[in-house]
Amino acid sequence: MHRNRFAVFGHPVAHSRSPFIHAAFAAQCGIDLEYTRVDATPDDFVQALADFAQDGGRGANVTLPHKNAAAMLCATRSERAERAGAVNTLVRLDDVDGAARWHGDNTDGVGLVRDLRDRHGVALEGACLLLIGAGGAAAGVAPALLDAGVATLAITNRSTDRLSALAERLADHRVVASPWSMHASLDTDATPDTRPIDIVINTTSAARSDADVTWPFPAALSNGWTAVDLGYGDTARAFLDAATQAGAATCIDGLGMLVEQAAESFRLWHGVMPDTAPVYAALRHDRDRT
Repeated sequence: MHRNRFAVFGHPVAHSRSPFIHAAFAAQCGIDLEYTRVDATPDDFVQALADFAQDGGRGANVTLPHKNAAAMLCATRSERAERAGAVNTLVRLDDVDGAARWHGDNTDGVGLVRDLRDRHGVALEGACLLLIGAGGAAAGVAPALLDAGVATLAITNRSTDRLSALAERLADHRVVASPWSMHASLDTDATPDTRPIDIVINTTSAARSDADVTWPFPAALSNGWTAVDLGYGDTARAFLDAATQAGAATCIDGLGMLVEQAAESFRLWHGVMPDTAPVYAALRHDRDRT
């Protein structure tokens, strides 16, 4: 039995590039590991994780729709996981009475900031930013964006309950919540200093379920504004195409964030930070060929 086991849990999860990414990181660092995909429904997630631990699982990544459930299962959580209210990385602690105990972390936010700032040269400090969505993905990245020094973090979402809950949890004067239905009014309500929006980040999967989605781009956008989708490949295309039509100067998908958040997970598990550049280049090459 392979005892250095890791996995990504999600539903669906067959599309995940995480096995490739972690195999590449492990090869760089001379670490022998097994990393697999585990497709578990919400009803099956708890048992699937227990089975994984029983079979020697040492750590896991968690993607939709299990991030909140994973947080509830953790014996301990990092500060950034607490702020996000969601967990995307599980690190196994010492077992108690034969039962696995997990430490939960959230590497999404640091992954996004590293990708935008360090790889793409996007200026976050002092920027006015619009976050579309208030679910687990938005909650995972919002604290890191605030820590990066954005001047305003406007958040819009169709569900006002989720919107209010996220704004309340963030508890930061720079956060302004506006219902998605306001569309072109976001410039006056989201930026009290009347500055235009510099960066728009889509954290939703709206395009996958609604082909006729009307994206809530604000009326006031800065010259040279940047559009970002946390998805990658086909899942990001609809939003980024719409952003291009709306005048975005730069469009960035979530491929780099995926690699950077994985690198942070890898560091938590193995105590070494891998080189993300060659892994990102390989994935980008594959993406651009399709």
